[in-house]
Amino acid sequence: MSCFEFWFSDDEIEEEEEHLDFVRLERRRLRDMSNPLEIPEDSFISYFRVTKDLFRYLMDNVGNKLGGSVKSSSVPPMLRLTAALRFFAEGSYQKGVGNDLFAGMAQPTLSKALSSVIEAFEVEICPVAIQFPTSEAEKDEIKRSFYEKTGFPGVIGCVDGTHVKIFKPISHIQHLYYNRKGFHSLNVMLVCDHRQFIRYVDANSPGANHDSFIWNNNELDAVLNQNYRNGETNTWLLGDAGYPLKPYLITPFRSSANLPNSSRQTKFNEIHSKTRNIIERTIGVMKNVFRCILAARQLHYKPEKAARIVNVCCALHNLRKRFNVPEDNIQWEEPDDNEVLDPPYEGEPDASANEIREEIMYSIT
Repeated sequence: MSCFEFWFSDDEIEEEEEHLDFVRLERRRLRDMSNPLEIPEDSFISYFRVTKDLFRYLMDNVGNKLGGSVKSSSVPPMLRLTAALRFFAEGSYQKGVGNDLFAGMAQPTLSKALSSVIEAFEVEICPVAIQFPTSEAEKDEIKRSFYEKTGFPGVIGCVDGTHVKIFKPISHIQHLYYNRKGFHSLNVMLVCDHRQFIRYVDANSPGANHDSFIWNNNELDAVLNQNYRNGETNTWLLGDAGYPLKPYLITPFRSSANLPNSSRQTKFNEIHSKTRNIIERTIGVMKNVFRCILAARQLHYKPEKAARIVNVCCALHNLRKRFNVPEDNIQWEEPDDNEVLDPPYEGEPDASANEIREEIMYSIT
């Protein structure tokens, strides 16, 4: 007699199997009855963080990548997408999302649905939704807007890092992801423009990495460096003191009390901070809309999959802005993971970059 037979009678086993069959049938019934497009627009936005028009856009672009409903028990593409959007919005465990009215899925089914949505977004949505400005007309528009708002010239974007909390990775790489605040994370580098569109994202760096290390080993640095060498000498990003000063990346002056031009440098830093503040607002909005990347939620995935989820949230953030999704009903929670502050960059500043910063200082103060 096996241990299983010893503890459970035949009647109990049959009863448990009947219960599981009932759960499967109930989930399938919920899926068959669910049509999220029938709920009011305000509720739809609150539930999925997108408008119905944006949802239809997503379905048009990724629906055929999410699989059909060949088997009677399979999950239709629409419900795969709604379940994934609920997960991005709330950041709860998969089991909880699967039990939502518009999901009706067991955890393994939801896991597969989420993976299929992420894969489809990476191919069809992210490359289109997240693009660094390349045309002169687009750059000029961004520069003009930043200048009109704060008086800082030549800015095509602002860069910052933000930590996304993840579950503790496997033992031999744990130390790479353990950040200065005392939790495991990805250190995500983001660039935004004057309208809070995310123009660049690198979510692949472990949380223990300094912002300057991520920048110096990033392809964006190489691209901007090549543009500068090709004659683009009046265009730059703004970064905080954790980033290296470069001809195309302008950072604030270090503490300059009792030094010549200290008052000008202080004023420059104030204008620099006012201009760069938009990246902090962008990060705060995105994390409060897609709460799966808030520190309080924590992504329970391997770092590679967590990075892909961040990429999808960035793309959805941009699409929300493109489709004018209202932000009135955002439940705001301060993303305290942004308090993981890197110490100032200690490397020697580039001489030509220092001259550029001085010229800007004299032009705006």
